[in-house]
Amino acid sequence: MKSLNEALAVIGEHQKKLPVQTVDLARDLGLRVYKVPNWPGDLSGMIRKNEENAGGFDIFVNASHPYVRRRFTIAHEIAHAVLHPQLIGDGITDDALYRSGLSNSVEAQANRLAADILMPRKRLRELIASGITDIDTLADKFKVSTQAMAIRLNVPQHEASPRREFA
Repeated sequence: MKSLNEALAVIGEHQKKLPVQTVDLARDLGLRVYKVPNWPGDLSGMIRKNEENAGGFDIFVNASHPYVRRRFTIAHEIAHAVLHPQLIGDGITDDALYRSGLSNSVEAQANRLAADILMPRKRLRELIASGITDIDTLADKFKVSTQAMAIRLNVPQHEASPRREFA
């Protein structure tokens, strides 16, 4: 795995074009991504060491989850690889609420970096400055859920109804 600074530089390169291509990003970080069919609905993803690739990790994501959910799960697992490689051991499994058994602070860090990967603040500010303030439109541009975009914009969920502008 790359150093934190190297990984952040790779992430930055991938954020130049929207939406961020999570599988391509993972590959460029030395990670492999697999969609897993027939997983329970409450299991979102997992990251574990790749025994064939010293220092590498594999990400597994629930194939039955919606596209935007899989993207966030992949970004979340990338965040674990970047921020917490020493904690992965034989694998970190995240359920639908991204609870892995790791501390809440570790999971919160992974969620924050996942949001930063998928919805870079600079790109978000640029779109808002260009007049795009509809939450659904912004979510679509970044290929994230409306809920994720509302959280990113710090807009309460009840105010993030369809076609609701936040500004």
